[in-house]
Amino acid sequence: MNEPTDLTARALHDRFFTIDTHIDTPTASFLRPGWDFGARHDYAVDGTQCDLPRMREGGIDALVLAVYVGQAARSPEGLAVAHEIALKCFARTHEVLRENETTCGLAMTAAAALQLKAAGKRAFFLSIENAYSLGREVAHVEKFHRLGVRMIGLTHMLNNDVADASTDPRGPEWGGLSPFGREVVADCNRHGIVLDASHASDEALRDLLDVSRAPVVLSHSGPRAMCDHPRNVGDELLRALAAQGGVLQINALPVALRDDPDNGRTAAIAQVLMRYKDAVPTEEMRAAENRDYDVVCARHPNPPANLEDFIRHIEHAVAVMSVDHVGIGCDFDGGGGAFEGLRDVSDYPNITRALVARGWSEADLAKLWGGNTLRVLRAAKDTAEAREA
Repeated sequence: MNEPTDLTARALHDRFFTIDTHIDTPTASFLRPGWDFGARHDYAVDGTQCDLPRMREGGIDALVLAVYVGQAARSPEGLAVAHEIALKCFARTHEVLRENETTCGLAMTAAAALQLKAAGKRAFFLSIENAYSLGREVAHVEKFHRLGVRMIGLTHMLNNDVADASTDPRGPEWGGLSPFGREVVADCNRHGIVLDASHASDEALRDLLDVSRAPVVLSHSGPRAMCDHPRNVGDELLRALAAQGGVLQINALPVALRDDPDNGRTAAIAQVLMRYKDAVPTEEMRAAENRDYDVVCARHPNPPANLEDFIRHIEHAVAVMSVDHVGIGCDFDGGGGAFEGLRDVSDYPNITRALVARGWSEADLAKLWGGNTLRVLRAAKDTAEAREA
């Protein structure tokens, strides 16, 4: 088969709906003074991986913008500050979308996202990464839903009041979901919010599959058979996720793409988080944590991942789960990509070209790139509406 051209990949993207389910641009870029989402930036210059011009170049119709608040004190004061940080980031995200309303818009349903594509605009869904910012208030689920949130990730790298994380050096606290976490799941189902178990422990994912009335996702994870990293998920659980109707969106995080037993990056980052686990997440505390994080990343660089590694993860997941349950969630602006062939959002056509070269059909590409995720979004909405009937 001849190597497909850029035009072929872009033409395919024009014909079907494309979405990446996890990108950290709100936290990484929107809060930077003077940073313009409508202008083209260069990863080599400012380290950013997403803006509207590069989205157009990459032929990506939609992104799920994650508002991330790093884990710190779970005291009443710490939880209150974390909640306010999330609200501030959501406010800025809404402001950015309004500033660029001629070229993009907020999507709250699958139908709205498709309408935005038909109008020639980019669509953005909103999510929370790390339910730490919910505090211990189930009512905050509805509050975030009113702000446009349509996906909530249970944990980040440390256990929280909702569930156990896959990378907490202390091990499990709840044995999966906490009692409060089960309330959160029920309320997300009630409001049509997709539940996301990326970063959560295997036991938390098992609990989630058992109690959620709607299909769930792993918005930026990978198969453990391809890389034995705690962030990744074993084949047995991936089959269970597929049986429940869920989707695994493949992550481009280098340390989770390639085994590197001498690296120690994930454990070292977890230790930084542990250093600040009881601190209130003030601006000063977060600045100190970021400095420590930069030191760890310099000492423990990412392994030399490449696009072929990413494609291997996709194809293994499809072999285990079928093409109906796999999607794309690169984790750009949050540590994902930044390697040759998948530097930033402008490189999405490289994924399509690689898969076309392997014989993928347009129908299967359409499922991977958006159809499967749209199905889960519709199912979450249908579940909520059925409860109201």
